[in-house]
Amino acid sequence: MATYEALQRNDRQIAVWLLACCALVFVIVVVGGLTRLTGSGLSMVEWNPIFGLFPPMSDAEWQAVFEQYRTSPEYLHVNRGMTVEEFKGIYWLEYIHRMIGRGIGLAFLLPMLYFWVRGKIEASLRPKLVAMFVLGGLQGVLGWYMVKSGLIDVPQVSPYRLTAHLGLAVVIYAYMLWVAMDLLSRGRPTAAPPQGQSPVLRRVVMVVTGFAFVTILSGGFVAGTKAGYAFSTFPLMQGQWIPDGLFTQEPLWRNFFENILTVQFTHRVLAMGLLLAVFLMWLLAWRLEPRGGMRLGFHLALGAVVVQVILGISTLLMYVPISLASAHQAWALVLFTVLLVLVHRLRQPVAAAHAEARAAASTRQVEASGA
Repeated sequence: MATYEALQRNDRQIAVWLLACCALVFVIVVVGGLTRLTGSGLSMVEWNPIFGLFPPMSDAEWQAVFEQYRTSPEYLHVNRGMTVEEFKGIYWLEYIHRMIGRGIGLAFLLPMLYFWVRGKIEASLRPKLVAMFVLGGLQGVLGWYMVKSGLIDVPQVSPYRLTAHLGLAVVIYAYMLWVAMDLLSRGRPTAAPPQGQSPVLRRVVMVVTGFAFVTILSGGFVAGTKAGYAFSTFPLMQGQWIPDGLFTQEPLWRNFFENILTVQFTHRVLAMGLLLAVFLMWLLAWRLEPRGGMRLGFHLALGAVVVQVILGISTLLMYVPISLASAHQAWALVLFTVLLVLVHRLRQPVAAAHAEARAAASTRQVEASGA
C-alpha cells in the first residue's frame, strides 16, 4: 500500500501533466481562432484522422489537394482564381491546427497509460481521466462536423456548430484545470475564512464564472455570424442605444443566434454585464475576504475583465484586425481561468478536510499492513 507521501507525489506528477495539457488546449483555442480569422478553416476538405498525418510534399500532391479544394463552395464563391501558392498559405494553418489536436490526444493518452500501468492513478480519478479523453475525441469529431457545414452550399460554418466546438474546448480546459487544482491542493494547509463569509462569496464567484462562460459562448456566435464586422461603433449601434431591428426574425429565439444585429448587441450587453458583475464581486470580496492572497485573486479578476472589455471594444472599432481579435479570444480564456481558480481556492477548506481524511485512512492501512 502506497504511503501518504507517495500518494502526494503521484498527485503532483499527474497535476503537472494535466496542467501541461491545459496549456496545449489553450494554444489550440488560439490557433483555432486564427484559422477562422485568416479564412483557413475550410482549406482542408477531407477528414482523415488516422492516415492524414503528412501534408502534401510534391508539386503533384499539392495540385491534387488543390483540385479537391477547387470543388468547395469557398473556392467557387470566395476564392475563385486562387493559385496553388496562395492556397498553401491557408492550408498550412489549418493543417497545423489539426496536428496540434492530434498532438494533444497523444500528450494525454500516453502519459495516462503510463500512470495507469504504474499504479499511480487512484480508482476515484480514473473515470475522470477517461471522461477527459472521451471528450477530447468528441471534440475532434465536432470540429469536423463544424467544418463540414461550410463545405455544402454556403462557404461559412454553422455558428451553432462553431460555438459548440468552442464551448466544448472551454469545458475540457476547465475540467482538466479543476482536477489538476484538486490534486495540487490535497493536504495543503489552508487558513479557514471567517465563519459564514466564504460560502456566500464562493456562490457569487461561481455565478460570475458561469456568466463568463455564457459570454464566451455569445462570442462564439459573434464569430460564427461574422457580427463583429458590422456596426463598428461604440457604445451606440446605428446611432442608438437600443437599435431597431433586434427582433425581426421568427421565431423570436432565432434572433439571438442568427440576427447579426441582435447577436452583436447581446454580446455587448453580456460583456458590460460581466464587467459590472466582476466589479461588484470585487467589492464584496473587499468586505468579506480578509486574506491578502485571496484579495490578490480578485484584483486580478477585475484587471482581467477590464483588459478584456478594452480588447473587445478596440477589436470592434478597428474592424476586427487579426491580432486584436485573436488576443480578445485568448484573453477570454485567461479571464475564465482566473475566475475558475478563485472558485477553487474558496473551496479549499473542504478540499483540505478531504485530504486529512485521506491521510488518516492511508496511515491506518500502513499500520494495519505492518501489524
